[in-house]
Amino acid sequence: MDERKIRGLIGQVRSGRLSRRRFVQMMVGAGLTIPMAGQMLLHSGVANAQQGWSYKPTKSGGGGQLKLLMWQGPTLLNPHFAVGTKDQYGCRVFYEPLAAWDGDGNLIPILAAKVPTPSPDGRSVVWELKKGVTFHDGKPFTADDVIFNWEYAADPAVGATTSGSYKDIKVVKLDSHTVRVEFAKPTPYWADPFVGVV
Repeated sequence: MDERKIRGLIGQVRSGRLSRRRFVQMMVGAGLTIPMAGQMLLHSGVANAQQGWSYKPTKSGGGGQLKLLMWQGPTLLNPHFAVGTKDQYGCRVFYEPLAAWDGDGNLIPILAAKVPTPSPDGRSVVWELKKGVTFHDGKPFTADDVIFNWEYAADPAVGATTSGSYKDIKVVKLDSHTVRVEFAKPTPYWADPFVGVV
């Protein structure tokens, strides 16, 4: 089955002409696994129970139980040691990126104040951070935390699975809520550090 046919089937799922269940059955029949078929739908924005980005936090520290339904439970909660999508999703409960990808492949700000535009030469990008964001202990989120994250992930002694995203960059603090990420060479995938693929 070629890519064009798969994209056509995903389009049918999106429009409601083909059920998700039937799509998964067809992909299994073509030799893919059920989780892989689910990931194809997820990354196409049609596997989510709720469409769009409508999260509106009410207050921090609300308490209560958090219930998650996942096909496989995460094994750890540090994104720099995540070895699969299940771990990356599990980490997002505790650790948030500067931005994330929505179902249509657009970058949306999470801890960043806005989605930045990389420099024309592709060798740097300036991230402005949201103000008023705090950790669970009430301490503010600042540029120093972004720099710590970079130094931690890039340190070979840590052995982070994300080290490849951080080892060839430099992060410069411009002010308390602004950092510049500098790349060794023009980098088209400039959002990899501090955003990733999930």
